[in-house]
Amino acid sequence: MQKNSVNSRFTAPTEWQPDLFAEPGLFNALAAIFPLAEQTDFPSPELLTLWLHQHTALQDWSFVDSTVLDQDGRYYEDFIYQSQQIPMRANNWHDLFGALIWCLFPKTKKVMNQLHMEQIHQFGSKERSKIRHKLTLLDECGVLLCIKPSERYLLDLLRNHQWTQAFYQHRAQWERLTPLMFGHANYEMATKPFIGLTGKLWSIELPEQAELPQGIKGYNFVDNLLAKQLVHAEVLLDNQQLSPLPLLGVPGWYKEQDLAFYADTSYFRPKRQT
Repeated sequence: MQKNSVNSRFTAPTEWQPDLFAEPGLFNALAAIFPLAEQTDFPSPELLTLWLHQHTALQDWSFVDSTVLDQDGRYYEDFIYQSQQIPMRANNWHDLFGALIWCLFPKTKKVMNQLHMEQIHQFGSKERSKIRHKLTLLDECGVLLCIKPSERYLLDLLRNHQWTQAFYQHRAQWERLTPLMFGHANYEMATKPFIGLTGKLWSIELPEQAELPQGIKGYNFVDNLLAKQLVHAEVLLDNQQLSPLPLLGVPGWYKEQDLAFYADTSYFRPKRQT
């Protein structure tokens, strides 16, 4: 485990590392759906397109090399919206994980692209509106947590930075909660995990009797719920959403999760008193 200062710039590994997907931890969910541990190199846009077509209804969509966008000249979001092609850089962890999120949350990603375009038409593309800023935070750093009314206390603990209670004392509860990674930058930085690695928590209300399905069906279930939430863009301005979430503290996402680990207040920071 390395410690990164706040101002240090993260650099992802340059080589393909299939072992990331063969070990227990934060990448388990991806490895259960995509044969990433079996790949000998970064998946190509063509292979990722095959996975997209296998798992989603986006049969006319595809991933393409980023040089296609460079030659086209259109703005990134506009290019996706008009062409149904998603550019990605070769041998790039960030764009690989971005592509996998499209495969897992196609409805939500389409809604987000549409919201970006609506905001661009209204405010232009040079400066991001508040809604586009929040969309980007969710897109890069989001972690989705489906919460039933009886589990609301856990959400309150997380939002109030009561990390030991939320993660350690209620550890058994997380086996049923099944948090889902949405932010592809989270995945990229987890290739070289460091103290300080933090996502943004996005909660989704779940009826008390509902059960989250396993595997790809679970992703489909949550994708439907999140897409419906985001249709009303104002939900992005809810200050209770996108609160900090120390990713290595989520039970099962890191191996060194004893009581002393959660006592490190340089990472598990208490909430600021206002």
